[in-house]
Amino acid sequence: MNEMKSATSGTRKRPIRVLVAKPGLDGHDRGAKVVAAALRDAGMEVIYTGLHQTPEMIATAAVQEDVDVVGLSILSGAHMTLFRRVKKLLDEQGRGDVVVLGGGIIPSEDVRTLESEGIVRLFGPGTTTGDIVDFINSTVETRG
Repeated sequence: MNEMKSATSGTRKRPIRVLVAKPGLDGHDRGAKVVAAALRDAGMEVIYTGLHQTPEMIATAAVQEDVDVVGLSILSGAHMTLFRRVKKLLDEQGRGDVVVLGGGIIPSEDVRTLESEGIVRLFGPGTTTGDIVDFINSTVETRG
């Protein structure tokens, strides 16, 4: 079993807040729910938006909920369009500080492109929930 660091370590005054979303028409959310549960178990506050969310709905929820992280899960192949749009909308709404992560079946060339455009990290099949928790904790801690 992976050891997970507390989501409130360091000088944070509140737990890390994460919005987990399923953009587009992808109807498979088991992985997103597993990740959301693991983040909650690690002490993070998690908002799960459910299936079939538009980028506008996701960005609006992220701003309204004052999240630190947006985690996007997709298996439909529309990651290039949807992930870029969520990032752009957050930037336009003055929330370029939000850490945007993604997961799903994403070709390596698309991973490189999206990460170069501001999607902080993309997790593929086989990633453990402990790795995701640790990455979020360390990334949010270094950003303040």
